[in-house]
This record gives sequence, C-alpha cells and structure tokens, in this order.
Amino acid sequence: MLFYLRETTGMEGFRRKTPEELLYSIFKVHTGRLKVYIGAVTGSGKTYHMLREGHALKQQGLDVVICAVSTMRRPETVEQLRNLDRIPSIHWMSGDTEKKDLNLEALMERNPEVLLVDGLAHRNRPDARFKTRLEDIQFLLGRGISVITTVNVYELEGVKELAHKLTGIHVEATIPANTLDLADEVRLIDVSPETILKRLDEGNLCNMNIKDSALLKRGNIGKLRELALRLMAEDVNESLEKHREKEGLIGPSGATERILVSAQYHWNGSIHIRRGQQIAKRLGGDLRIVTFAKRGKALSKETATFKRSIEKLAVKVDAVFEELPLPSRRKMPGRLVRYAALNNVTRIVLGHSKQSFWQDFWRGSIADGILRKTKNVDVFFMADRSDYDGERVLPTISEKRRAPADAYRRLSAEEIEQKIERIKRGKFKVYIGAAPGVGKTYTMLREGNDLLRKKVDVTIGLLETHGREETKAQIGDLSTIQRAEIQYKGANLEEMDVPAIIRRNPEVVLIDELAHTNVPGSKNKKRYDDVLEILDAGISVISTMNVQHLESLNDAVEQITGVRVRETVPDSILRMADEVELIDVAPRALQERMREGKVYAMEKVTQALDNFFKTGNLIALRELALREIADDVDERLEAWEQSGGSLRGPWRKRESIFVCVTTSGNADRLIRRGFRIAHRLKAEWHVVYVHIGDAISEDVRKRLQTLHDLTGRLGGKFETAQVKSQPLLPGAILSKAAEYHASQMIVGQSTRGFWQSLLRKSVVKTILREGRHMDVLVVADFDPHIQINDD
Repeated sequence: MLFYLRETTGMEGFRRKTPEELLYSIFKVHTGRLKVYIGAVTGSGKTYHMLREGHALKQQGLDVVICAVSTMRRPETVEQLRNLDRIPSIHWMSGDTEKKDLNLEALMERNPEVLLVDGLAHRNRPDARFKTRLEDIQFLLGRGISVITTVNVYELEGVKELAHKLTGIHVEATIPANTLDLADEVRLIDVSPETILKRLDEGNLCNMNIKDSALLKRGNIGKLRELALRLMAEDVNESLEKHREKEGLIGPSGATERILVSAQYHWNGSIHIRRGQQIAKRLGGDLRIVTFAKRGKALSKETATFKRSIEKLAVKVDAVFEELPLPSRRKMPGRLVRYAALNNVTRIVLGHSKQSFWQDFWRGSIADGILRKTKNVDVFFMADRSDYDGERVLPTISEKRRAPADAYRRLSAEEIEQKIERIKRGKFKVYIGAAPGVGKTYTMLREGNDLLRKKVDVTIGLLETHGREETKAQIGDLSTIQRAEIQYKGANLEEMDVPAIIRRNPEVVLIDELAHTNVPGSKNKKRYDDVLEILDAGISVISTMNVQHLESLNDAVEQITGVRVRETVPDSILRMADEVELIDVAPRALQERMREGKVYAMEKVTQALDNFFKTGNLIALRELALREIADDVDERLEAWEQSGGSLRGPWRKRESIFVCVTTSGNADRLIRRGFRIAHRLKAEWHVVYVHIGDAISEDVRKRLQTLHDLTGRLGGKFETAQVKSQPLLPGAILSKAAEYHASQMIVGQSTRGFWQSLLRKSVVKTILREGRHMDVLVVADFDPHIQINDD
C-alpha cells in the first residue's frame, strides 16, 4: 500500500479539524507521495533499494516506471531493472560529462502511479522547463504522481560546508536543507566504510561520478556516515517531539540528551556554558542556556557586559538562550525545574555552591531546592577546578599521538600473542535495528547469498524467520546446519549446534538474534558467547540484534516503552564487531508491515500496535538506534584517526569516573550511566558500595553479586568497603573517590524528605559540600507519571 493512514489515538480521532487542517488534508489527497532514500556516499545502495521497492509496489498492482536511473553498471543494481517499465530520459552533455534529465512530457502522457528517479540534487540542462530535478519532482507530485528518489547527505545545503571541511569533497549541486521535511518518508541506507571499500575493490564503484578521490578514504566515508546518521536522528527527534506534544507527554523522551546550563551574568557564566557544550557534544545532544534576572531592575555596566558575552557565546555554540524572570531567590529552583520539564531537558548543569552550611540554612540552598523538586532530570554540579588545580576549561585533545619511535619498538611476547589471536579470529559483522521486523534477518540472508555467488563458503548457523514469507524467500541456496536437541524439564528443545558449526568450518556463518538466552544445560549461557567461540575458531560471523537489547540502553528503553528488556548484549560485544550497520525503517512503514502480517501473525498485530509498536515508541527507538550507531561510528573514527576525526569534539586530558551505589533498585541504573559516560570520555571507572556495620546479610550479598556482575559485563571494577556508622559514610565515599583520583562522581538522587535530612546528615548534600573539587552528577529516579506543578 503506497499511502499510509495517519495514526490517531484517544480523542484525537474525534477532534474537529481546523479550516487549515481541512484544506491541507484535501491538498494531500490530490498530491503524490514523496519518499527519499538518503546515504552517506555514492555506492551505499540507495538505487538498489529504490528499485527493489519499485518491484514490491509493482507486485501489489501499482503502475511503476523508472526514468533517469543511474546503475553505474553495478551488477546487483542492474539486475533490479528487470521488468520495470522505463521512460527514456533526455541525455545531454555538461562539458565531458553525460547528464540525464527527466522527460516530463513523456511522464505526464504515461501518468504512472509511481516514478523511480535517481539524483534528487541534479541540475537540469539550460533550456529545461525547470532548473532542478527537485522542481521537476514537485511538479509531478502536484499532478498526483508519487516519486521515490535518492540523495547523498553531502548534497544537502548546510551539510555541504561541513562535509567539505571534514573531507575536502567538492559538490556540484545541492538541494535546500529543508527538502527532507517535504518528504512523506525518509529512509537512511547505512553501510560501513568496509562495505564501500570492498565494493570499490570488486570494481563495482568504478563509475562513481565524484571527482574527489579523497572521498573514498576510510576515515572520510566514516565522517560522512556519521553526518548522515546524526542528520537523520535530528529529523526523527523533531517528529518525536511533535508526536509527544500532541499526546500531551512531558519530560525527557529517553531517546536523546538535552543539556540545560544555568548560568549567571558573572565571569564564570561562560565557563559553565563551555562545559555544557562539551557535555552536549559528547552525549550527542543539544544545548540550552537559561539565566535569571529581576524584571524592571536595570543591569549594572559590568553585568550588561557579561550578558552580551553570554549571548554571543550562545550563538557561537549553537545553543538556545533564554532569560527568565526571578521573583525571589528561593523560587529559582522551582522555576528552573519547571523550565527543564517543559523543555524535555535530561541534565541540568550548574556550578557548585560556595555558600557555607549556615548560609544555606538562612538564605536557602539553590542546589538543595533543585534536587528536592526535580524528577526525571539529572543534575550535574560542575567543579570550578581553577580553585584547585588551575585546569583549563577549554577542550584539549585527549588522545596522545603515537610517537614515531613506537613504530620500531619490539613487541612483548604477550602483545605478539594478542596480535596473532586477532589475526586468526574470524570477522564479525552485526546488523542492528530499532525494532523487530525492520529487515535485519532479510538483509543478512541477502548478503549471505551475495557471498555465496562470489564463491565464499557460507552457511546458516541459526535462523529465526518468525514465519515471514519474504524472509524465507531469501534463504535461496544457503545451507543450514541442523540445530542440537537439548532436554530440559522433560521437553526436547533446540539450540544452535556450535560444535557442528566448528566441525563444518565454513568461511562465514549467519547467526540470528545475538541477544538470545540459551536453554539451561547448553555449553554457553548466551548466544553471543556462542558467537565468540565460533569467531575464536577462525570462522567469520554475520549476526543481528535490536538496539533495545544493548546492555547500557536498558534504562532508556524501559523509559521509552515501559518494558524492561531481560535479554541484553554487553556493549563490548558490539564494540568488538568489525562492522556494524543499521537497518533503518520509518515507523509508519513498519506499522504497515505489521498490518499486512509481514512481522507477526495477524492475531497478534492489534496487541503489538497498541503496545510496543505504538508510534511514539517506534519513533523514539529509531532515534535511539540512529544516535547509538552514530556514536559507534565516532568512536571508530577516533580510533582510526589520531588527528581529531571525531565530530563530537575532544574532551579534557584525564577523566576518572567514580560511581557510588547502594543496594537499591536504582543501582543498576547508576552503573549503566557510569559506563556510558566513561565510555564516551575514554575514562577509567569504578563502582563502590560502602556498607554500614560489620555483618552483611545473605540478601545483600546476592544483590552485591548482581551489581558486581553487571559492572564486570560493562568493563568496570566493583569494590565493597565498610564503615562502622552512618555519619562516617560520606567521608568513606570521598576518601575512596580520592584514592581513585576521581574527576567525576555519580550518585543517586536522595529520597529523604526535609525533616529526615535534618535528623540525619544527607550523604548527597555532604558530598556536594565537601567534594566541590569534583564534578558530581546526581542521577534522578525515573517516574513515568510525573506532573508539572506551579511553584
């Protein structure tokens, strides 16, 4: 089905449309549908996927034609031209280059339902009816012809300049930056640099119409890939915010970060903003700045100067800046928290208080007020290190360049063994998606058959088709290794037969559902352990997983969907993969697949669409997947290029993350947060539990073992310490943090009320007072039923 119906929920379906909405709805009835395939570079497979979709639409009875499609004589793409009706394009020469324009007259005479055309950024011949292909397409859309087309990310205005800065590529033609907003659907075709370079080596990119050979460098392809992923993530975020606004949802979505810096018209205001910018860039989020000023009170000359400085800096760091009225100092925390909730902020950044205990008591503590009132929003207290060690605030390159002499240094026996093991190990590739049904298994099987045609020995180790006929059809000539039978509680169950795979010893094995938990009694507990064993045997593996199964995203996924995912994959497994590629599908397209029975059995469709596959969930999971893969690309760029390949910018010279946990349910959340921060900052990290008293009960020991195992899976170090009494607890925590030279401490939000805090010293308050030399991140508990109250 080509035209997708808009989802309605609750009373939305019964609300009377405004005159403007009615006119727009009538306009859309007469207008064709526009779909755009976007890729990082030429050769990513946009045309291939466009033609495949054309075949699928034709099989559904739609009249589909192609015009001005460029296959570059790539065998797989040329094969997709079969049985598609072609409208001859108009050929002309631009210098030594042959160009193809759309034949508008022939297209209007034929009047197909769908047109497939390449090169959205194409410029037409001088005497053409319209100057650009975009104008041609808009003309056809206005006459009810739907269009599916392609574009590269560097052909978008706004991206062009950044792409040139990062890679040196020169682009002849571009389209306006808002063009993608006009499309009914945009789908990213994500491929790794390794895949592009392999296609180049096989001679399938020999006709690339790009003059800049620098584009085909691995690092440049990676940078353009990250640009495409982040561009899509921002576009998806806009649609998510509109959807959440329509649904009346407030607070963070769980899919992205938004950093709010609370600054003053003071000399340190710019320092806080710079640090907030660093945090936003490393976490892939955007930045907002807010200040408070008394209305009607004229600013002093010095304060006005600071205000102008902050306004200029906000523009420079691409942040939203707002000045809010301040009725009184005591009301400031409530106003700040309310602003954060209304603007979907995930983290508030402010400086440590310099007030004494008694000043806080009589004047009121802004920090304490914020922590008491905030829900679902973390609070980051930034250390003013100039008071302690004079550290620079502006970023410095964190990666040390390898000294020339290192290239000649003799490796140790252990280093030699590690290098040999890496050489002997099979290659590992993972297809990742935002949700079930996006096409991961389908794509994995298609690649398996492509390799088979190239005389590579490929077999299926474990396949889950879930009854999907389209997926079954992709098995083709691939052989399957029979599963092993395991008896469990009187039943015969099947699992992947790892010994049989190793005995068969193929070059490549396809293994579905990486996060699967094996039947008790299996050699390995998890399927990813099976995969590691197979890789160690020298066999390459292509596998699949969904983003919600990534260990460190467990809390974010629960926040988005309300579902706690039990089967997870450690982030280290994804990081060790040689290639990770995202299979991107728009939420409405996925929901349409659901309704057609292509994902689950028809009797399960309604329940799925009302729960996990709700529009808001799918949009948020899609954004989460796009940002996660963009971060993965960025990490690999930093590893490849010591000279600063990262789009997120550098961090400071040294970071050590210290996570302080209790045995509460929030401890897992703190550990995952600690890992994600440490991973992005290239920092060491430690998790510490301090027990009060001598005896540790069996229940507490079991809980500590769970936390120890989680920390280990994520690559951290877990430690337990003890103190005699509660008043000694803050001192013990700070002492441990000093032992590890912690630059940032992560603690959970206190659940104590005002009177409890008076009767017993608050650990968090004491850490904030006595640990001002450190950054302190207070992680909020998540409450899905948050309400915004007036202060």
